[in-house]
Amino acid sequence: MSDRVHVSGIGGVGMSALAQALLDEGAVVTGSDRLLDTGDLTDTLACLAKQGVALGPQDGSGVTSATARLVVSSAIEADNPEVVRAQALGVPVVHRAAELAALTGGRHLVAVTGTCGKSTVTAMLGCLLEGAGFDPFVVNGAAVAGWDAGGTRIGSVRKGKGPWAVVEADESDKSLMVFRPEHAVITNASADHFGLGETLSLFAAFRARVPGVVVDGQEGGGPQGVRLEGWSGSFTFEGDAYSVPMPGVHNVLNAWHAVRMARALGAQPAQLAAALGRFGGVERRLQRLGTCGGAAVVDDYAHNPEKLAAAWTTLAEAFPAGVCAVWRPHGFAPLRKMMEGLTEVFARVCRPSDTLLLLPVYDAGGTADRSVGSDVLASHLREKGVKVAAVSSLESAEALMREKAAGGAGALVTFGARDPGLPRLARRLAGAGA
Repeated sequence: MSDRVHVSGIGGVGMSALAQALLDEGAVVTGSDRLLDTGDLTDTLACLAKQGVALGPQDGSGVTSATARLVVSSAIEADNPEVVRAQALGVPVVHRAAELAALTGGRHLVAVTGTCGKSTVTAMLGCLLEGAGFDPFVVNGAAVAGWDAGGTRIGSVRKGKGPWAVVEADESDKSLMVFRPEHAVITNASADHFGLGETLSLFAAFRARVPGVVVDGQEGGGPQGVRLEGWSGSFTFEGDAYSVPMPGVHNVLNAWHAVRMARALGAQPAQLAAALGRFGGVERRLQRLGTCGGAAVVDDYAHNPEKLAAAWTTLAEAFPAGVCAVWRPHGFAPLRKMMEGLTEVFARVCRPSDTLLLLPVYDAGGTADRSVGSDVLASHLREKGVKVAAVSSLESAEALMREKAAGGAGALVTFGARDPGLPRLARRLAGAGA
């Protein structure tokens, strides 16, 4: 492949992974991002630039007559300057999912979807198949330990040469329906971007497209012999024991899904057990970064009620002295839709020893209805007795978190999607720079 492909919003987790996969296939990649418009060169953007990606502002200038196609996500609106420019030049505009589906052509495709856990299951399955000798091509929604080649690659992509491909298929914009996988994993289903009924219908329609094995977490049941010990767990499947080097029962379930699919593809138990035991984890999925004043520092991507509940419950068990967590809603529409669920979850999981810091909603621009913000959620939570404080900035949150660490908090946690400032805050707290 030698096409010149322009990726709009290239700094996002999904788009940066696609850009890496395109580079691996020999494409010439250019890209833009709104963060560049503000002068923010993130680690992700810097990594792509070092690989030869020409980056520029999202003003349409990156799309030229030499551009074979413009790749966009559902977050790119129809009046975006790059879309307008592409249409004027006759350059095809392709959705990210369609581009990724094309990249998997010629391989046996396993798609992993679900409301929660799909990034972790995709990472685990990729590592399990690697350990079993399948050499899979993998494109994930989060970076995987050991896949970034010392910071020289985007860590959410594994450049495999084998006949199998594993991809995370997104339900948030229904783009999972673009894929025609041979096999699939559906981790679970709950209300998030859509109501529960619509979500269930979506996954049912997706399942109907899959001719092979479907590992469906909605079907009930679970692994045998589940044990949780500190920051790890274990279970048995088909009489074989598996150790999970990640905390929480939800990660045991994630591993169980991955093992079941790998076994269905013919991988041997001994190989899988060894590979799972070596699994280094997923970036921003209960990722322990170090300590601050005696408190553990943990970074996590949780942004909906179910993910927040699973993560906070795990943290509460590990840190009885208390958790101080900052969370930023990742959009105005999701906050409005999830307000009731978020109120219920935080009221249920937050203990008297815990503190929740709420940042303003992450605003990526566009035409969003901004009438409901974090202050509304904070008011609901105070009525429920949750110890919550609205903070205006990451800097304000950092100061309060350092005070909590000095006061004996067991863990400092950054929660939320989209905002690159959250993992940066976690690294600062842990003394790891920026």
